[in-house]
Amino acid sequence: MLSTLRKAFWLFGFAVLLLILFLPGYTKLQEARIKNRQLEDKFRKIAIDNYLLQEELKRLESDPVYQEKLARDKMGVVRKGEIPIKIFSEKKR
Repeated sequence: MLSTLRKAFWLFGFAVLLLILFLPGYTKLQEARIKNRQLEDKFRKIAIDNYLLQEELKRLESDPVYQEKLARDKMGVVRKGEIPIKIFSEKKR
């Protein structure tokens, strides 16, 4: 009976020792995996943004209608003979 209790105690002590030795490393590994997943998600989003910007650049370089639309919308460019009309909304009170 005593030797069985002693074996159980040693086995428990050995398990606790292994837990103390390997738990910090396992925790760091899990944190690194989470960080890696977050970085992969960020990379995917940036790759999508990059693709969309490349497509817009191609469109800007090759589509004169799109160029005109952007010039009119963003820079207020008008054609010769057109009269620009600016509409102001009422100020919020």
